[in-house]
Amino acid sequence: MANGWSIIIGFVIVVGLAVAAWIFSPKGENQVLWRSSLILAIVSCYLMWAITFLAQLHPLIEPRRSNLRAKYVHE
Repeated sequence: MANGWSIIIGFVIVVGLAVAAWIFSPKGENQVLWRSSLILAIVSCYLMWAITFLAQLHPLIEPRRSNLRAKYVHE
């Protein structure tokens, strides 16, 4: 269910959304502002999701049980 492919699939989707934002941004004097804002928002949301996903996929700290007897605790 949760594996490394989720990051790659999410990246492909984000690239597609960024290209769509580039192509379909409203024409006019604020076109650059629209493009920049949409692409920045899309990339920021993806980065936040990816960092959170990877932090949960490979945690730095492993949970430890405190109710084990001393001879079964490994350090």
